[in-house]
Amino acid sequence: MVLCTREDEHFPIGIAGGDHGGAEGIAVIPSSARVRIAMGHTDMRKGMQGLALLVQQGLKRDPHGGDLYVFRGRAGSLVKIVWHDGIGMSLYAKRLEKGRFVWPSAKDGIVSLTASQLACLLDGIDWRNPQYGWRPQSAG
Repeated sequence: MVLCTREDEHFPIGIAGGDHGGAEGIAVIPSSARVRIAMGHTDMRKGMQGLALLVQQGLKRDPHGGDLYVFRGRAGSLVKIVWHDGIGMSLYAKRLEKGRFVWPSAKDGIVSLTASQLACLLDGIDWRNPQYGWRPQSAG
């Protein structure tokens, strides 16, 4: 079953747990943070500084404003997210083993997503129309 919802106040964007299954590497993003997809394809050789500069100069947005900016490469199997939490800049990257991330078809600009849609996107699910697994209709 696929659930693409985040009902809590914060949602984790990625986990890089320790040797014992701990959650030392969780980056917790406030659910009030806005998620922005940068349209088109991006040079995935760019790191956090290059992507932040792209947000500032190319998208005419403030990369330090607390929004998440999501970028996808030409092949479609890699996304990078930059986010400034008020203390420092973070970079999150995810590559799909199979398939491509679903991306809007506009050539440039920004599309806004909800936290739930971002969760679907990062799971490789079509966030525009998520398909949920079978659910029983009754307990008996």
